[in-house]
Amino acid sequence: MAASASSAPRSGVREPEQASRDDSASERESSRPPQRLGLIPAPELPERIAAGLAEELPTLLARHTDDRHAWRVECVTDPLIGADGTGAELIQQAAKLKREHGWDYALCITDLPLFRDGRLVVAEASEACGVAVISQPALGASPLHDRLREATLHLINEMHHGSDPDDRERQQAHVDRSRRTRRAHGIRNASARQLMGSRLAEWLTPIRRITPDDSQTSKCDRDSGTRQPRIDVRFVSAAPVRGHLRLLAGMVRANRPWTILPAFRRIVAVAFATGAYGLIFPTLWRLSAAYEGYRFVLLMVAAIAAMVIWLILDHGLWEPQRYTGSPHLTRLYNLTTLLTLLLGVGCYYAILFALFLVAVILFVPASLLEATVESSIGWWNFPALAWLATSVATVAGALGSSLESDETIRGATYGYRQQLRQRKVKARQQQAQEESQGGANKGGSEASGTDKGSDNGNGGRGGYENGGGAAESGKAGRGEPPGDG
Repeated sequence: MAASASSAPRSGVREPEQASRDDSASERESSRPPQRLGLIPAPELPERIAAGLAEELPTLLARHTDDRHAWRVECVTDPLIGADGTGAELIQQAAKLKREHGWDYALCITDLPLFRDGRLVVAEASEACGVAVISQPALGASPLHDRLREATLHLINEMHHGSDPDDRERQQAHVDRSRRTRRAHGIRNASARQLMGSRLAEWLTPIRRITPDDSQTSKCDRDSGTRQPRIDVRFVSAAPVRGHLRLLAGMVRANRPWTILPAFRRIVAVAFATGAYGLIFPTLWRLSAAYEGYRFVLLMVAAIAAMVIWLILDHGLWEPQRYTGSPHLTRLYNLTTLLTLLLGVGCYYAILFALFLVAVILFVPASLLEATVESSIGWWNFPALAWLATSVATVAGALGSSLESDETIRGATYGYRQQLRQRKVKARQQQAQEESQGGANKGGSEASGTDKGSDNGNGGRGGYENGGGAAESGKAGRGEPPGDG
């Protein structure tokens, strides 16, 4: 009892001490000048990752960038960051948002692939503007959150402390001193000149840090932001081929291939019904017993390819190069569409195979299968029959994909970036068709007026006037827009 009585006063003394320590910590926090960072992600995948980063960055920036400031991080999604443009245009857009919100620094996370002088750009920063840009697809498919966190910390460090060699040397000394703390926070980057830490993907597709010679460009115009910004540091892919493969992986990840499956509900129903009906007849049973392994593989590849091609053609998923500004980007996005559909249809094929395998095991007796194929059977015959039924059903499912609307298929196949591109391409196609149709109508009107003038028997002048009047009245009756006649 005495011990408990003596412990009570001590616990009562600790509480005010703890409260005073908390008060002093909050006073130190409030006494530090604030630094405001704005994250500007494109919609969908960059937006979701940036929302998680916004919670972590204040603590990480205070510990690993500058503890003399109280860091505040805001996240503002802007669709313009996902619009077509170059890195310089993105920096200008971000600089405008930075001034409007009163931020000290701004960082764009775009879903655009960026190229400068034929090089694939991963990230770049302008110290004068206080703005940096990260291309999310160039970071690859996974782990995106960790890579974006390390890249964000490094770019803010470059803008806050400088990108000159002397500045980087001083920051390298700081990184060496805090190596253990950085490792405890999951930061693998141990160099003041590297964008991210070393992982397997970074070994296969190294990233090079360069300081471009932008002497022709001016510093960021803080009043209007109309001048070309100076880029102080840029990170580019040092392995072009492998860098493009990594870029494609990131673009496919942004399209979320797994979202295709819920949109294929009707297609799965049509395909399964077709395959189940085919299993009633003994033809599939005999073929499955007679086929060698390579025939199953060829039939599977042909079925998946047929469905992918049908989806592209039937729902207009292929971008024509003549209606886009960059043939290189068009090829990239078309290849991304192809890979996205291959992954989605591959998952769809695997689900159908699992359904047919269960159906065959449950409803096809072994004795009846053996009597039908007129030979001894083993465990392989059941998955072989399910495999053959899946390939046949996939071809039927390709035709059944016409039951889904174009909007449903595009929404399942494309992420935000490609949906926006598709709308622009469709608008350009429609505009070109209207212009060609207007030109044809104009030519038809002129030909009609000439024919009427030559066929009129009242003389050349009277015929010309009548013909001209007929052409004008016909033009007015069609309601053509001004300037088409």
